[in-house]
Amino acid sequence: MAAAVLLAAACTGADAGDGADDGFDGTVRIGAALSETGRFAAEGKAVRQGYDTWLRWVNEEHGGIRVGDGRYRAEIVYRDDESDPDRIGALIEQLIDEDEVDFLLGPYSSTLTGPASAAAEARDVIMVEGNGASDGLFDRGYRNLFYIGVVASDYTRSSIELLAERGARTAVVAHEDTPFAASVAEGAQRHLEANGIEVLAMRQYPVGVDNVDDLMTELAALEPDIFVGGGHYDDAVLFLRAAQAQGFGPDAMLITVGPANPQLLADVGSGADGVLGPTPWEPVMAYEDESFGSASAYADTYEDLWGEAPIYQAAGSTTAALALHLAIEAAGSLDTDAVRDALRDLDIDTFYGPIRFDERGVNVAKPMGTVQVQDGTIVVVAPAAAAEGALVYPTR
Repeated sequence: MAAAVLLAAACTGADAGDGADDGFDGTVRIGAALSETGRFAAEGKAVRQGYDTWLRWVNEEHGGIRVGDGRYRAEIVYRDDESDPDRIGALIEQLIDEDEVDFLLGPYSSTLTGPASAAAEARDVIMVEGNGASDGLFDRGYRNLFYIGVVASDYTRSSIELLAERGARTAVVAHEDTPFAASVAEGAQRHLEANGIEVLAMRQYPVGVDNVDDLMTELAALEPDIFVGGGHYDDAVLFLRAAQAQGFGPDAMLITVGPANPQLLADVGSGADGVLGPTPWEPVMAYEDESFGSASAYADTYEDLWGEAPIYQAAGSTTAALALHLAIEAAGSLDTDAVRDALRDLDIDTFYGPIRFDERGVNVAKPMGTVQVQDGTIVVVAPAAAAEGALVYPTR
């Protein structure tokens, strides 16, 4: 059976993993609600392409998922959550009850992962994800949620440590009123203070604003060494455009989600130069596995498939699917309890980095990296083992 894609308004055949089931002993049916439309559509596209990269590889190159003595075709059923947290819970229920999926892969953002994982937990279905990082997701005692990335409170840690070493002493923090951004901001405050950097102001703004000019004016007046911005891609654009328009030039700007995405350079131009951002993965990092090879080899595979370089959200999504796949093979079964136990015992290296889950379902083995836009190029400046260049500080 070809993988089906169920959207809000229509059903179409998937172009990932299509083909006859000849030679397969069955099907592992996996569900994913993600943002085909709405405010997270750009990230949702990367997440889906990440999942579909794994889907093509596992069916066409790996020969399917080994389940005991059999080989099973992998299938992903998609539903469009429209970037709406009030919608996604019902979609997860539909994937489980109507589409009869065996397992789930996560959506993009903590805002959506929260209700999605709650619906999965209520039905005792495993969800593996790479794009819901808010610390609060993992404080609920859930047994079935597994996250392969770095928790939001540690997103800024490596960047702040670098800046402290270079002499930064004051900072301001602004963040969107979402679980992810709030976790980023709370973690940033902790890491700033731990590194001897005084936090002059912490400011929150509502979801859905179309400018942050007044906020940036207020923070610029404090003349901080560092501006820290917590949010998603659209927030990075708002921060940088406002700073550029007002001539706000702190010694460093550290912003989540946007700086590792080449689209930011197209959207903001020279206003992005010098900006720092956390990244869990870049193609130059020294990670590799037996499935996709090195990080750079994965990037080549992805670009051949989609005609564009992978951003870390895509790589993390491929890795979430790979972790689920390897746990199923280790369990030798599709039984939920057996696969859950296999996930908890997983201790592997991947092209995305090491994976080892703690009792919360959080990957505690993976460090966070840092990139900086330098003369129109995204450059990895941490960790040292993967750095392409040195941090530029001050940047303005």
